[in-house]
Amino acid sequence: MLESFLCGRWVRGEGVGTPIHDALDGSVVSSASTAGLDLIGALDHARSVGGPTLRAQTFAQRGAWLEALAKSIFAGRDALVDASRHGGTTRGDAKFDIDGAAGTLAWYGALGRSLGDRTVLLDGPPEPVLRSARFAGQHIFTPRLGAAVHINAFNFPAWGLCEKAAVAWLAGVPVVAKPATATAPLAVALVRRWLDEGLLPEGVLQLVVGNVGDLLDGVGAQDSVAFTGSAATAEKLRAHAAVVVRGARLNVEADSLNVAILGPDADEDTTRMFALDCVRDMTQKAGQKCTAIRRILVPQDRMDDVVEALVERLAAAAVGDPADKGTTTGPVASPAQREAVVSGTARLVAAGRVVWRGEAPEGGCFVAPTLLAIDGGVGAPVVHDEEVFGPVASLLPYDGSAKEAVAIAARGGGGLVASLYSDELAWAREVILGLAPWHGRIHWGSRKVADQSPGPGTVLPNLVHGGPGRAGGGEELGGERGLRFYLQRTAVMGDRAMMERMFAS
Repeated sequence: MLESFLCGRWVRGEGVGTPIHDALDGSVVSSASTAGLDLIGALDHARSVGGPTLRAQTFAQRGAWLEALAKSIFAGRDALVDASRHGGTTRGDAKFDIDGAAGTLAWYGALGRSLGDRTVLLDGPPEPVLRSARFAGQHIFTPRLGAAVHINAFNFPAWGLCEKAAVAWLAGVPVVAKPATATAPLAVALVRRWLDEGLLPEGVLQLVVGNVGDLLDGVGAQDSVAFTGSAATAEKLRAHAAVVVRGARLNVEADSLNVAILGPDADEDTTRMFALDCVRDMTQKAGQKCTAIRRILVPQDRMDDVVEALVERLAAAAVGDPADKGTTTGPVASPAQREAVVSGTARLVAAGRVVWRGEAPEGGCFVAPTLLAIDGGVGAPVVHDEEVFGPVASLLPYDGSAKEAVAIAARGGGGLVASLYSDELAWAREVILGLAPWHGRIHWGSRKVADQSPGPGTVLPNLVHGGPGRAGGGEELGGERGLRFYLQRTAVMGDRAMMERMFAS
């Protein structure tokens, strides 16, 4: 059984626990339980021990520590890749997760150095109060005194933990992280590595492995909760007394029916970029990315050419044992995930038609990659309402106009990222401004960046990650912007000169 790390020690929950499966063959490889563990005590430990430690440091000191954590991950990359194997990840997928974790920590470490030897952030310059020349107001950001509770998704056990933690730690707030049980072994291996190297000061990070238990019952007004997962669970969190009654902050990243739109003007280079991005998102991590393209919009008169381009690339993807060097797509992460993908795909098939379906090994948690075509635009059934979290995407023909493209994209109810591929400035402007209210990020592919973009599926630490509506309404990362979720903005009124001296460092 996997252990949790609470109050400075590894502890094992009671009972049989939740089984953890090997995605390759479905066998049970471990389990996790939080029964009998003092999760509320862990929150108190974070607040009383970890919080003061972090708040006593400057941004530069916290940044140097984040950079040390990142270097540890880079140095231990091979061992961490091995720890992720049970989750069905190929070596390339595991590196994507682990390198993303290290890269985010390193980026926020560099941000900490740039913020310097300060412990307070200013929100703009002093502002005059009434007509006084001396009496002014200054908005400041200071760390909240609680803990950051992070409830992470199964698809990126390293990156998900580190992207949330990096921001909270740089803000000066300790973390109680709950990784998804299905892929928790990698998160456990990562934390053990940091502890073995003496890189975790007491109380700054605790790990809850298993059910969330009564953890949220201990969350109070100074605490923050950041959640990545299903919209159904997010609804329960929004209604929890910790949020509704005690006023804890809540950030949600939920479902997202991300869209990619090919412009009617797209030339060979731009279309190639479009096809590459669509296929990458279907096959990388077996389609288990919150930013993966789910809906592919193509001008009606380009459908045949685009289908041919997509199928050619999809047919080259090898689905199989992640340990095999030639494998590009492994199984999904767990039996429960496989069941959800298979049933969701069946509902999409009933609403449209299969354009291409790959082959996958029998047994385990393998799912055949599937490309569908669904007619009906804005009114198409299922495809705008249900995210199938696996190697599945749907083609939707449209008339080539910016207006219809935006209307179909918006039917998804809000997303993390939308992509458009066009070199026509006027068309692209209309689409971007139409998509913006519905999305947290927009990826604009064009001829001149065809060989430079990492694609829409890559989450970057300096750009916001989140989206409105169905996507949860939250924001993470975004450089310094991300810190503000964990900071309190306060207006201080007083003598302008004295305040300028007080907050100069």
